[in-house]
Amino acid sequence: MGFSAWFSLLFAISLVLLPFSTSSSALSPKELAAISADFIDRAKKPELLDWMLGIRRKIHEHPELGYEEFETSRLIRYELDKMNVPYKYPIAVTGVVGFIGSGEPPFVALRADMDALPIEESVEWEHKSKIPGMMHACGHDAHVAMLLGAAKMLQERHHDLKGTVVLIFQPAEEGGGGAKKMVEAGVLENVDAVFGLHVTSDLPIGMAASRPGPMMAASGSFEAKIRGKGGHAAIPQHAIDPIIAASNIIISLQHLVSREADPLDSQVVTVAKIQGGDAFNVIPDSVTIAGTFRAFSDDSFNQLKDRIEEVIVKQASVQRCNATLSFRENEKPFYPVVVNDEGLHEYFLKVAGDGLGAQNIKGMSPLMGAEDFSFFRQVTRAYFFWVGMYDESKGKLERGHSPHFRINEDVLPYGAALHASLAVRYLLEHNPSESSTLKATPPHDDL
Repeated sequence: MGFSAWFSLLFAISLVLLPFSTSSSALSPKELAAISADFIDRAKKPELLDWMLGIRRKIHEHPELGYEEFETSRLIRYELDKMNVPYKYPIAVTGVVGFIGSGEPPFVALRADMDALPIEESVEWEHKSKIPGMMHACGHDAHVAMLLGAAKMLQERHHDLKGTVVLIFQPAEEGGGGAKKMVEAGVLENVDAVFGLHVTSDLPIGMAASRPGPMMAASGSFEAKIRGKGGHAAIPQHAIDPIIAASNIIISLQHLVSREADPLDSQVVTVAKIQGGDAFNVIPDSVTIAGTFRAFSDDSFNQLKDRIEEVIVKQASVQRCNATLSFRENEKPFYPVVVNDEGLHEYFLKVAGDGLGAQNIKGMSPLMGAEDFSFFRQVTRAYFFWVGMYDESKGKLERGHSPHFRINEDVLPYGAALHASLAVRYLLEHNPSESSTLKATPPHDDL
């Protein structure tokens, strides 16, 4: 069933199951602001917070790599079933897409990534990874828990939503391009805007940060095999040394950024792998190098790609070697630049500022890290932001992709509340004639 047909079916079901309000007066700015603050209060209530903690810890104990998130997906579907939230599965192998609201436009999407990393966890704690060589070292377990927390709050008010929230639980962000496959499956069909978040230890707890325009770099990877002629290290004149060729190639690749790129146009070329040789006195037949390259515009990225190929092939030839190069796009698709929609940035400042306080919403510089959330902006308006989790009393928090990475679980309510408030207020503000009934509930109201 295509997504258009799915939305039509969902809408038909909703007409039978969901109560609707008929009031047409729009909410005031003060009432809209109260919604954001209310979601923060509700997400911090022990009932919901403890539930999110349990979800996050279960996922953390059982990490799964990209496109292998079968148990994670099963847990998500189990929780959505308990909430009576309809969903579509499987999408992109393990992905899940849920729907909350009226089943009719406008549609706004929220995304959480699910995959772990091939890293052995070094942090000793009660819920340490039980899978050798794998851990959630980038916070995706927390992202899933946050989106499920938002889903729980949204589903409690589904009858008041004048539109539809699309919940995207996405596989394979860590190099597998899961977002690309989700887009190709049509999950953003009819969606007006999509929001995504990531936890960070660079910001204090209770803060969020983002920027309009280019935010994270385009990213690609390459691998090259340089072939020469092996021989005894004592008589190099009878060999063709691929190690010397690889050394020259690596140095020349660094010149692409230092000598050819505009200093104001951020680019990176890093060779992070070199393999060749098994003995101290034997020149090997071949050497393999691999690395990553990044840029902040499509033109710069494509030019860098072309020059990497040219340098590797021609420098190998200068040293009497030959080189074969692969950009490995079938294994790890190139990630485009993450570009935040300008209008959604103003919207984010307003909604997040109402929930966290305007003083706690920070600007930021672009990052050379990459994110496959970038594929979403190719088909709709997209916005990505960071949620702080640093707390001095919790000790030092390592950055992502470290075996010592830890989550300050106090961040969970903030992510869940920002997800929920961004979605609800988007529907309200893009359907203002139908928006008067979704008001903040009294602080004492239980979940």
